[in-house]
Amino acid sequence: MASKAASSCRLVFCLLISAAVLRPGLGWYTVNSAYGDTIVMPCRLSVPQNLMFGKWKYEKPDGSPVFIAFRSSTKKSVQYDDVPEYKDRLNLSENYTLSISNAKISDEKRFVCMLVTEDNVFEAPTIVKVFKQPSKPEIVSKAPFLETEQLKKLGECISKDSYPDGNITWYRNGKVLQPLEGAVVIIFKKQIDPVTQLYIMTSSLEYKTTKADIQMPFTCSVTYYGPSGQKTVYSEQAVFDIYYPTEQVTIQVFPSKNAIKEGDNITLKCLGNGNPPPEEFLFYLPGQPEGIRSSNTYTLADVRRNATGDYKCSLIDKKSMTASTAITVHYLDLSLNPSGEVTKQIGDALPVSCTISASRNATVVWMKDNIRLRSSPSFSSLHYQDAGNYVCETALQEVEGLKKRESLTLIVEGKPQIKMTKKTDPSGLSKTIICHVEGFPKPAIQWTITGSGSVINQTEESPYINGRYYSKIIISPEENVTLTCTAENQLERTVNSLNVSANENKEKVNDQAKLIVGIVVGLLLAALVAGVVYWLYMKKSKTASKHVNKDLGNLEENKKLEENNHKTEA
Repeated sequence: MASKAASSCRLVFCLLISAAVLRPGLGWYTVNSAYGDTIVMPCRLSVPQNLMFGKWKYEKPDGSPVFIAFRSSTKKSVQYDDVPEYKDRLNLSENYTLSISNAKISDEKRFVCMLVTEDNVFEAPTIVKVFKQPSKPEIVSKAPFLETEQLKKLGECISKDSYPDGNITWYRNGKVLQPLEGAVVIIFKKQIDPVTQLYIMTSSLEYKTTKADIQMPFTCSVTYYGPSGQKTVYSEQAVFDIYYPTEQVTIQVFPSKNAIKEGDNITLKCLGNGNPPPEEFLFYLPGQPEGIRSSNTYTLADVRRNATGDYKCSLIDKKSMTASTAITVHYLDLSLNPSGEVTKQIGDALPVSCTISASRNATVVWMKDNIRLRSSPSFSSLHYQDAGNYVCETALQEVEGLKKRESLTLIVEGKPQIKMTKKTDPSGLSKTIICHVEGFPKPAIQWTITGSGSVINQTEESPYINGRYYSKIIISPEENVTLTCTAENQLERTVNSLNVSANENKEKVNDQAKLIVGIVVGLLLAALVAGVVYWLYMKKSKTASKHVNKDLGNLEENKKLEENNHKTEA
């Protein structure tokens, strides 16, 4: 028995060594994996019933095998060979699928799954391909500026950590740049990192610019192959500063020419359309033939209306290249008569005028107590409601901030005037006395009552509006009384009285008492009549009852007599 087992082991060993002779396996099979992922290689062989064990190996470039994993079909145990590059990276499942974690470029090999029986060895080879997406390309070593009509290095496009290597392409405004002698020069090179075995790709671009390249974006891309085929990754856009000479001069005014007003500071700015622009210019003011040398700006402070005129600027080394502009300094004057605080008496006349002087047509608006008026105020006879704060405001709408305004505070004074009215309550029990007062300053109201009577309500005042208000009192007089209303302000003290009669109240009270007595008497008489009628009715009812009983007695007696007569006859 032992001899047979030994013989079997020797046979298996021989079969493994000479597997190339007994290789009824499958054809080539490729597994694609991304760099750093897990490589999964199924065995692709049907497991025979008399399987002894399964093994995996890979082949060196010279064709010699290196065994890396072993699984017994009986003991279900897994053993991994001592191969340093695959330490702690292998996993062999029960169906003999081999997984290799953290895929590396060095894993690009030919792996073989081997299933061994007592008399045969079955093999299934697998080719592993590892791919690594390159980093996003980046334009580095960029030129700080490019000059028109000069061939100059624009920059370098670099992409790292690629496997396999890829191609770099340059673009101008999204269109591919092709090499062109004297205008476009592209140099491409690649390197391999000795540790990671990944590619580093670099492409430099020399470019001859024109003014058409101003603000034009330049980009580059890297094209590579991955597990799913060819892909392309693009860099961020790069825009370069293009230098070119000045061909035209322009002049600018700040603030805007239409918005310049007296008191402003005017800044003149001269510009050349070259890049970089000129740093110094000559400025010419109205009436001055000689230019003032300055930087590209020149400021005039606190300008007046006499600064209106033509302004020019030119290049220092080329005075014929000039630019000019006309400036108008806008102004606005306003005069209000009268203005400030003015006190007038009621009924007085007050002429008001608002005079405007401006560099162009101005709008005029009148306001009273923050409410816009439809027309300018005119007072031929002042009333209390004319008092208030008047504002005349003017503006040049085209010139921001150019506004003028003056105010008139009008005070209309008057002595107190009194008017008293009386109103009787519908019940007739009380009367409301109202004292209407007008005057300014606001008069104080005081009531005085002569005579007796109860005051139902204390005095009540209305709001003081346009120099007018009233005070009222409700009273129920027991006799004729006199109510006196006194109104007083700083100008005068005014008194007015009103007599209030109590007769109306008494007559209405007596009428009401008579009405109540009449109602009570009527109710008593009605009750008396009803009692008499009821008594007569009851008396009549008793008499009729006696007659009925008597008649019934007579009938019974007659009936008995008839019965006796019949008996006698019988």
